[in-house]
Amino acid sequence: MKILAIQNRMGIGDTVIFLPFIKAISEKFNSPISLLVKENTKANEFLNHTNYIDEIIQLKRSNKNKDIHDGFFGFLRLSSDIKKYNFEKVFIFNSSLRYNLVSRLAGIKDIYQYPLFKKKNQHIINPAKKLVKKILNVEIDSCPEIQIDKKLVLDSFKKFNINNAELNILLGIGCSSPTRRIPSKTFIKVMEKILEKKNCKFFLATGKNIGEQQILKEILNSKFQDKCVPLDNLKISETLPIIKNCDISICNDTSFSHLSSALGLKTITLMADTPLIYGSYSSNMYPILPDGETTVTHNTLGKDKINPEKIFNKLISLIN
Repeated sequence: MKILAIQNRMGIGDTVIFLPFIKAISEKFNSPISLLVKENTKANEFLNHTNYIDEIIQLKRSNKNKDIHDGFFGFLRLSSDIKKYNFEKVFIFNSSLRYNLVSRLAGIKDIYQYPLFKKKNQHIINPAKKLVKKILNVEIDSCPEIQIDKKLVLDSFKKFNINNAELNILLGIGCSSPTRRIPSKTFIKVMEKILEKKNCKFFLATGKNIGEQQILKEILNSKFQDKCVPLDNLKISETLPIIKNCDISICNDTSFSHLSSALGLKTITLMADTPLIYGSYSSNMYPILPDGETTVTHNTLGKDKINPEKIFNKLISLIN
């Protein structure tokens, strides 16, 4: 059976969040699911070994009428592109009439979707739970799973001289938003406290923009340089086997927190300036809030109030 799922949100994290629902659909119909997602989700880099995923179809839409799926003619082009696959069913994880009409024009018989025109203030997970409950009659545990080839994990283990006698920790120090970037001094303090107790190696995951690179530079210039392995020159697909070899991760609210938790790592999420749900939706996630806060949301602006002592205590409780 040919089934399509449409997830039009941007970024890696939003795609990972929806994986439990995609997997449930796959299991119900005993068929892998194709995904229509935006290019910046990088889904083809981290889902190419996951057995409940079939094809990744690129949604080339910028909402500025500049890409090939924007505007009226982009609407027609997208319908034509989808029609080639002969999908029998589609699950649309949004309330947009556009994708409903695209699916109809593409000749898809069975269309399942959120209630139309309900986008405003929409919870990121609850509508997906309701849709899958209504159509499949199953309750979903929001714990995403990404699969990876075991040989790649073993090759990575050898290439990076990973030692099981050490505590291997992923540090997700980067983030596209400066308000969610925890200062390097916080990470360095945590590293110092951990190394007093354990022999560790730290894998530093970050992007290439100036702010992220500055944090990376400050950590690499610390006294713990010989304990660090920077990953900023690797593709997402190349980092996954390394992450899978780690024992635990400490991450900003960034793509690496979503990826590491979906790979099965206990992931300490440092929540400074986005809704708490993004760092707590998975049972593998353990959020740390800024001092003085009982929750977080946009404009909490708490990156300087993330307490390294809390991070350390949480890590010790998890590894013990």
